[in-house]
Amino acid sequence: MSQPLWQKSNIKIDARIMQFLAGDDVLLDREFFLHDITASKAHVEGLANIGVVSADEASALKRELDALTEDFRAGAFVLDERYEDGHSAIEARLTERLGDAGRRVHTGRSRNDQILVATRLWLKEQLAALEQHCKAIASVCLERAAQPAIPLPGYTHLQRAVVSSTAMWFAGFAEGFIDNALRAKQTALLIDANPLGTAAGYGVNLKLDREHTTQALGFARMQVSPIYAQLSRGKFEMAVLEAIAGALLDLRRLAWDLSLFTTAEFDFVKLPSEYTTGSSIMPNKRNPDVVELLRASYASVAAARTEIEQLLSLPSGYQRDLQFSKGSLFHGCRHGLAALELVPDLLARMAWNEPAMRAAIEPAMYATDVAIEQAAAGVPFRDAYRAAADAAASAGEGRTPEGSLAARVSPGSGNDLRLDELRARLSRLDG
Repeated sequence: MSQPLWQKSNIKIDARIMQFLAGDDVLLDREFFLHDITASKAHVEGLANIGVVSADEASALKRELDALTEDFRAGAFVLDERYEDGHSAIEARLTERLGDAGRRVHTGRSRNDQILVATRLWLKEQLAALEQHCKAIASVCLERAAQPAIPLPGYTHLQRAVVSSTAMWFAGFAEGFIDNALRAKQTALLIDANPLGTAAGYGVNLKLDREHTTQALGFARMQVSPIYAQLSRGKFEMAVLEAIAGALLDLRRLAWDLSLFTTAEFDFVKLPSEYTTGSSIMPNKRNPDVVELLRASYASVAAARTEIEQLLSLPSGYQRDLQFSKGSLFHGCRHGLAALELVPDLLARMAWNEPAMRAAIEPAMYATDVAIEQAAAGVPFRDAYRAAADAAASAGEGRTPEGSLAARVSPGSGNDLRLDELRARLSRLDG
């Protein structure tokens, strides 16, 4: 490992302790490294604006930071155990290439605000991806909801309840994922604040050009208080994981439906073959493994959020405990977004088994229609309810699923799905 940035004279370093302190940090920093370089360029520009580095030094530093970006992308520079972390690697590279100019790059900043700003830039990317995945899912659901509706049993308590349809099923998940996309956008507004220049949490005795770095890095605003910049670490990460988890809660229910609908007992849905796997011992099996792992994905994101929450039992100011939040954040975001990315194609290509769905609609499922019709004719609803219950077995006489759906005129239901309204909501997210 290269000499730590904090190395001082007459301080002995124990390799075992250093390994414990570093952990997987330098490997995780690969995910944030390019953002750290981008923020370093903005910091250099800010230092030049206040005369801490010369124009020539700033030009050289930015040139070498661009070269490091290209080398990292090409694999010519590898972030590995030679370095304590990504921040150390950047400074070591600049010092190696530029001498004293490289040693000046850390003026006015701390590794605390370095990781804050790199992570914040990365989080903005994750939320943008979340929004796009949710909009893609909602779009596919709206497209399929607009196709001719196929009658589908509607369930409560996992028992057959009323006549529903494939259009209603898709419309329900469309609206859910429109809301999830909106939540991603709103969470992005929350975290769109620049912490660079807050140093270790108490500012520095330099008039740093924080307005410049805020604009250069594309942040909506400056995170003003250095103390709050530290207090927000973990809080903002949890907000992002909560936004992803909210989408995965809807995905968990969708996956549960598909898990049931693909069983031989239901036989409502056939999945694309790519989304199934075989058994290692039973030649006859095709298993809905992808759907099951989509269903399980919420657990990984929820666990990541919980781990970060448990780290936050801390006083104000930076504490080293927060280093452990990086792995949770990375793994939670990566897993959650990877799951959501698979969903649009799955929904676009899954096939309904209409005969099996029609066969599952039984006469008693029209009893609610009967009771509502009687109530609309003037019979007190509770009397109509009891009469319909007593005659539930014959409630379907003369009725069809299409007739039940056509009569369902309450806003958002069978004959009034309001798909145009949902499309408009989805479209407004791009405004």
